[in-house]
Amino acid sequence: MDLPRRYKFGLLWTAGLLVFALVPLLMTSRYQMNLAGHILVWGLFAVSFNMLWGVTGMLSFGQALYYGIGAYSVGLLVTRVGAAWFFPALGIGLATAALISLLVGLLVIRMTGVYFTMLTLAFAQLAYQVTLKWRDLTGGDDGIQGIIPPGLLADKTFYYYVVLAVVFFSIWVLKRMAYSPFGLVLRCIQQNPERVRFIGRSVRMNQLRIYVISSLFAAAAGALMAGMDSSIHPDMLYWTTSGEVILMSVLGGINRFFGPFIGAIVLILLEDVIGAKTEFWPIVIGSVILVIVILFPRGVVGEAQHLWSRFRGDSSQRSPA
Repeated sequence: MDLPRRYKFGLLWTAGLLVFALVPLLMTSRYQMNLAGHILVWGLFAVSFNMLWGVTGMLSFGQALYYGIGAYSVGLLVTRVGAAWFFPALGIGLATAALISLLVGLLVIRMTGVYFTMLTLAFAQLAYQVTLKWRDLTGGDDGIQGIIPPGLLADKTFYYYVVLAVVFFSIWVLKRMAYSPFGLVLRCIQQNPERVRFIGRSVRMNQLRIYVISSLFAAAAGALMAGMDSSIHPDMLYWTTSGEVILMSVLGGINRFFGPFIGAIVLILLEDVIGAKTEFWPIVIGSVILVIVILFPRGVVGEAQHLWSRFRGDSSQRSPA
């Protein structure tokens, strides 16, 4: 007998949480825990981005702007004021990301399609250039090192579990949002914005809301990464950072909520394994990703669910009535 959907989700959620929780206990080197931590943070970043693209149909090429705001808020305050400012810095970073995304959002949501994409890219690149050139404040292309969280958070294992809790809670919130009435409106905006207007809903207001929400969680991911790596750099705001979360979403499946998270796992592990084997890793990874995209047009998660549903359908047809 089939389990209800919510029980299936609960089992998968528990299994995923257990796997990541066991990493510090089963690891053979500190690097493995750091790799798992990177997967968690990038997974949150990718899922929050996909709320814009996969759910609402807004392809932003500038989410690195908010990822960098979260990281630099923590990095600047912790190194300039003191480690005790880690949590206030995180809050300041989220507030700054909310304010800037609100102001930028009021401009960019007036555009659609490629114009929206290019305008978000322009704002992110502007912030990247400011961060790169304002050396006295940001450290320029050297970035900022020595970002040590206070107290127990300075212990890498304890910090990893904090990141694990924050990421899973954040993704749970985003999932509830994606399947709420608000999420339904966002999907309707992607499919037919005119009908959304016809039923009395504001398309631009809902687009602005999800733009700000996505930016908040991107900033949270950047703040967590600053504490994990104990350093930040201007490339966190560069367009390639936005490109990576787009690639993660494509690899995992933009039409599946957990697709971007799985895409983050695939991409980070590919970079780690192949990068350790050859100096030509960009060419190899590019070729592997090309093959994956061609063979799995729905993404890894989408294709897996499609094959499973076909298998279940074929099995039910072969089984006696």
